[in-house]
Amino acid sequence: MIELFSANTPNGKKISIMLEEIGYEYKVTKVDINNKEQFKEDFKKISPFSKIPVIIDHKNNKTIFESGAILIYLAELSGKFYNEKDKTEINQWLMAQMGYIGPMLGQHHQFHHYNPGKSKFGEDRYFEISKRIYKELDERLSKAQFLSGNDYTIADIGTFPWIARHEWHDIGLKKFSNLTRWYKEISERDAVKKRFCFYE
Repeated sequence: MIELFSANTPNGKKISIMLEEIGYEYKVTKVDINNKEQFKEDFKKISPFSKIPVIIDHKNNKTIFESGAILIYLAELSGKFYNEKDKTEINQWLMAQMGYIGPMLGQHHQFHHYNPGKSKFGEDRYFEISKRIYKELDERLSKAQFLSGNDYTIADIGTFPWIARHEWHDIGLKKFSNLTRWYKEISERDAVKKRFCFYE
């Protein structure tokens, strides 16, 4: 059984989607990041940077932190969404999510959604970067059904929860037809509908 330590964030949601997709038995232990539970010593023992998500694979006595690493671990464990022949392509798009898409959209959330009016420079900078991300994803999805090619993979699972906050971004998802097509297709997956709570 896998225990998922998580919260209602894109990085947390991607792991719950993955666990539903692979059909593994799991339980969720909620971490109240608003009350700084992630900084408690017990949690830091399994998460060195005090970040969610973390999983404990009790069957195999493994603890894994960082959402991208968790996705790879679960994909390799289950043999799903991480085809051997496409690993290089999948890794590129997953790392793009981890190092670029997620952090930049996350900064846009901070300046535009949570703290508007505090820094015009921050708001303008991350709004422009976020618009560019939408454009870049749309261009990629004009050439392939999913991010790493014709198959749904952990690269899509990792990226989807960030685009699920599109209403926060005020960019206009409908302006990007290929990205919208991809988003709607993933939204209709049973695992996503079952466990993914769309943001208010």
